[in-house]
Amino acid sequence: MSRQIYRVLSEKIVSFQLKPFEALSEVSIAGELGVSRTPTREALLRLSDIGLVKVLPQRGTFVTPLREADLERSQFLREAIETSLLKRVIELGRHEPLAQRLGIEISIQETCARIGEMERFYASDEAFHALIAESAGFAHIQSEIDRAKIHMDRFRHLMVNGVDDVALVLDQHKAIASAVSSGDLAGSVEALQFHLRRVLKLTEAAKETFPQYFAKAPKKRLVR
Repeated sequence: MSRQIYRVLSEKIVSFQLKPFEALSEVSIAGELGVSRTPTREALLRLSDIGLVKVLPQRGTFVTPLREADLERSQFLREAIETSLLKRVIELGRHEPLAQRLGIEISIQETCARIGEMERFYASDEAFHALIAESAGFAHIQSEIDRAKIHMDRFRHLMVNGVDDVALVLDQHKAIASAVSSGDLAGSVEALQFHLRRVLKLTEAAKETFPQYFAKAPKKRLVR
């Protein structure tokens, strides 16, 4: 039960249904989901372990703000895993079927972008990357990837809804699919790395657009 509660709450935090700095009530969550407080408390502790919520004694539990350090760590882990998986796909000669499936997701994304369905675009983006692990024969590792990239997902979700250039995302997806289709290992990895690192370049734009979601910079102490 705590796993299901954890999944519901983490999805709400990543999608900004629960916003940074928002207070979370164990009693309210349990009542809303129709569960007892014990699994709710366990789920909140798991969220605290991965840095999505902060438990402050005598003050309560709060959704953590966005922090650049979390993004950088999350992005590093995701890139390390996904590039290794993509290398395996090409080394095993499974690149052509993967490229065809990536092309299908790209078509879905083009349609979503055209009609303004950003939530569906985001879901297809997730499916696009999940195909790499599946094609490498490691579909079961997706839960580990999801955990590693969860802070990156918060930034990406925010950017898809107001900062990022969707047309550019599509161009990068097409570059990945093209390199994969030709079996170009170095080119495929380079295209994937370029795509996954783009989120790091958009941080300042995100902070300017959504300053209320970011951790406040610590005040500098005056030296007397």
